[in-house]
Amino acid sequence: MAAVTGLAPLAAGYVLQLLGLLLAGTALVVSGAALGIAAESWLTSRRPALARSLGGAQLHLPVRQLLRDALLLGGLARLDVLRPAHYAAWLLIAVLGCWTTHFVCQAVAARVRRSRRLPVVTRNIDVSALRIGPTPPLLFGRNGTLRLLLCSALVTVGAAATAMTGNARWGALTALLCWAVLLTGVVHLACRLLPGRRPAGEEEVLAWLDGWLAAYRPTVGMYFSGGTSSAYQANMWLPMLARLGGRPLIVLRERFMVRRIDATDVPIVCIPKVAHLMRLEQSGLPVLLHPANSGKTSHVLRIPTIKHAFINHGESDKLSSCNPYAKAYDQVWVAGPAARERYRLAGIGVRDEDVVEVGRPQLESIRPYAGPPAGKYTTVLYAPTWEGWTDEPGNTSLLPAGERIVAALLADERVRLLYKPHPMTGSVDPAMKEADERIRAQIAAANASRRIAHASDAQAAAELEEHEAELAALANEGSRNRWDEAERMLRQHAGAWPSAATVLDAVEAWEECYWRACDPAEHLVLADGRPGIHSCFNQADLLVSDVSSVVSDYLSSEKPYAVVNTTGLTEEEFRAGFPTVRAATVLTPEADGVPALLESVREPARDVLRPARAELKAYLLGPDEPPSAVRFARAVDALRAEARAHQARGCGLPTADVTAAPTEPAGPSARRGTAGRLLADGPLDGLGDAADDEAL
Repeated sequence: MAAVTGLAPLAAGYVLQLLGLLLAGTALVVSGAALGIAAESWLTSRRPALARSLGGAQLHLPVRQLLRDALLLGGLARLDVLRPAHYAAWLLIAVLGCWTTHFVCQAVAARVRRSRRLPVVTRNIDVSALRIGPTPPLLFGRNGTLRLLLCSALVTVGAAATAMTGNARWGALTALLCWAVLLTGVVHLACRLLPGRRPAGEEEVLAWLDGWLAAYRPTVGMYFSGGTSSAYQANMWLPMLARLGGRPLIVLRERFMVRRIDATDVPIVCIPKVAHLMRLEQSGLPVLLHPANSGKTSHVLRIPTIKHAFINHGESDKLSSCNPYAKAYDQVWVAGPAARERYRLAGIGVRDEDVVEVGRPQLESIRPYAGPPAGKYTTVLYAPTWEGWTDEPGNTSLLPAGERIVAALLADERVRLLYKPHPMTGSVDPAMKEADERIRAQIAAANASRRIAHASDAQAAAELEEHEAELAALANEGSRNRWDEAERMLRQHAGAWPSAATVLDAVEAWEECYWRACDPAEHLVLADGRPGIHSCFNQADLLVSDVSSVVSDYLSSEKPYAVVNTTGLTEEEFRAGFPTVRAATVLTPEADGVPALLESVREPARDVLRPARAELKAYLLGPDEPPSAVRFARAVDALRAEARAHQARGCGLPTADVTAAPTEPAGPSARRGTAGRLLADGPLDGLGDAADDEAL
């Protein structure tokens, strides 16, 4: 039905033009062409999928517009208004010239875009030596659809004037003007292909990259490859990477990922091709940290001079947290003894001496337990994980139990619910997305029935708008969206943008103001990136979640939490099989334990699991002293010392940065481990991400 509605105006335009041609009706000729242009504009902007489906049927926009222009010129001839003859000839020549020049412009624009698609993409690096000029004008360089529609609209206006006045002069002059503008655009684009104005070629760019790496001499890097919704896995490690000191580097593989990495002062290099990636071997880079597994990880593991540590993007008791792919790394860094035990029991080839406990340095911002709820409402955070890549039972409570859990929480008038679904919810199973939408509808209905008074702080609401404007200005997305990839590289050099600390301060100020501006009685759906999950932790008195890293991260606060058992196991089997559940209240899919759970949160005397939470925290996350950030830095130093020693022994690479191992090494292993094996070329994307549900 939607397709019929969308195509009806388009078809009506053709019908009117045809009737105008047959009946010699001026109004029909003009109105049909105008309706067709309007329908095309609406179709391309509002129904792009429908426009693409027409293209699949070989009815591309140029074909549709050629037919429309042919009917328009035929209608003018039928009206006998193509006089005087020399203007009529110029009208025909100009229309044909517009079409020819449009296609020439398309070809030249494609050449210009290819010349500006460099073999590497960077951020926070000065690339002025690569001769990158500004982005070509949108109308000529990228948006051929808009260009064609504007030309067609101008020609139609001129033809309409000719039809109404009976003089071909107006149509000819308008078409000639349009042709002249197109010719000017083509010349402008063609000049960008001249040797002196063309960006550096592939070999020149790669030579520049080698020189930059040699001058920068990176001391530690983070390698990341992933899909469009996986950037959070790398973003959570950015502050820790920046705090390591030295000369850190971020290595990416997908071009789009450069824009998805959060604000950071660390240089970013995206190297899409494997052959170019191998240049890292000559850079002296000693250590690469890996927050996620991907098929492309095997490419960089081939470089024998680099030591590799898998740092993960969160830990849980799920099978995905013990991915056999982990044995390809030199070391596997985990939070605490629980993960070490998990790898030992899994028997997947990860040796105990290659496991290093570093804690979870990202959790410093989570505030500790400060007693039962002090206000009128008990704030409950429901943060279910996503469905994952496998169909093992218990991956998520969203579909089997989410609606009942939410209904039970909303039934208590003293509960304020914060619902934060995982960002990848529904990416594998559409049924999960539907369940998510039903839960949002439940929350909206509960807010309506509660008759929220909106007694929020008016001053805070005004401040929130100011903070949002500040964040928008810092992001400057309006300008960036007008730039192509090459110009973003040029403009995003080191020091050109607000520092990561400035952006972090702005985000923290926004989050603090956001909570003040919210009505304290209103249930919230928190599906966007802000506020972050740790900020939500600090607002919550209770967490309800699934077996995921969200649980272990929240446990750092030692606040009460509950885990939903949708595995089909008994409670005893569930607790025995999943260590993160040992200090949790276990909820069934029927949610019949919610009232008692809420009472245990409000009455400390009924909170019998508090000692168990403190004990489990140490088991999952390691000791409080030394701080996790210190242990993480020591692990980097120790692995870097191993790498430098390895380079000095036999790789023939620069050894100026060889350092002694720290006095407190991160782990006993002094061997390269299984990462020395060259992995096969075959596609590994099916492996998925380790702990793929981790860290919202």
